[in-house]
Amino acid sequence: MSRNSPRHFLSLADHTDEDIRRYLYLSRMVKLNPTGFRDACSGKTLAMLFLKPSLRTRVSFQAGIFQLGGQGLYLGPKDIQLHRGETIVDTARVLSRYVDGIMSRMFSHEDMLDLARHATVPVINGLTNHNHPCQVLADLLTIDERFGRLAGLKIAYIGDGNNMAHSLLHGCARMGMHVAVGHPEGYAPDADVVARSEAFARRTGGSVLVTRDPREAARDADIIYNDVWTSMGQEAESQTRLEVFGGFQVNRDLMACARPSAIFMHCLPAHRGEEVAAEVIDGPQSVVMDQAENRLHAQKAILVHLMGVRF
Repeated sequence: MSRNSPRHFLSLADHTDEDIRRYLYLSRMVKLNPTGFRDACSGKTLAMLFLKPSLRTRVSFQAGIFQLGGQGLYLGPKDIQLHRGETIVDTARVLSRYVDGIMSRMFSHEDMLDLARHATVPVINGLTNHNHPCQVLADLLTIDERFGRLAGLKIAYIGDGNNMAHSLLHGCARMGMHVAVGHPEGYAPDADVVARSEAFARRTGGSVLVTRDPREAARDADIIYNDVWTSMGQEAESQTRLEVFGGFQVNRDLMACARPSAIFMHCLPAHRGEEVAAEVIDGPQSVVMDQAENRLHAQKAILVHLMGVRF
């Protein structure tokens, strides 16, 4: 990484193209030679703040820091006092006295930024309502493994213009990919994210398309990607979203709009029969389990870079 690389991992928009390529290279090295990195974080402790629960994020980070010779400390909503008497500032400062790094999975992106602003140790964004950079780093690793390249490929994200759409726009545009987002009316990705991603794409040779037509987004795509229609914290909107997103299911017909060699991706958990048909997510084009595995390797690379004792 360059000397100017951010000391935190909060958004792929914060990193240079070369930073992301170096993270991907390190991810591949960690995956190919895990024993070579078993002492990379020896004696280091990672605080893991979970205001939103998750199977993949918790297990991959806790297993990852352990496999690197360190230890993870799980802190759930009942273990910390955020917004119930303890400020973000105090939480950041106190944890910085105890641990070598902080991974946080929370609702508010502003809270994540405040945490990083006041921490004196590296902060890793495990997810906020605005973006999900660890997932997309793992996704880029998965795509590169499948196609042997990133630049020039087309990825179509179908569904809610949410945190996943934002990180895919940032990360894929930086890598010279063509990114299409097909969304229902009223559920477009953030305009500032789109504008910044368009600027990345102009420089890298990629492109950005935002459309309300899922078939247009999927046309000639190399990768079809989607996420749940109702995320954690949106349960009250569930019925409305089921109705609004009804025409945006990734099924055999939509996959037929993509290239014959296209793959299907999903960040999980998935609701078969809602955003994706079982025949797709459980079919031969699906790489969702490769994605899930690559969370471990990509996050180990982040930990090695930010907390490693020899790197």
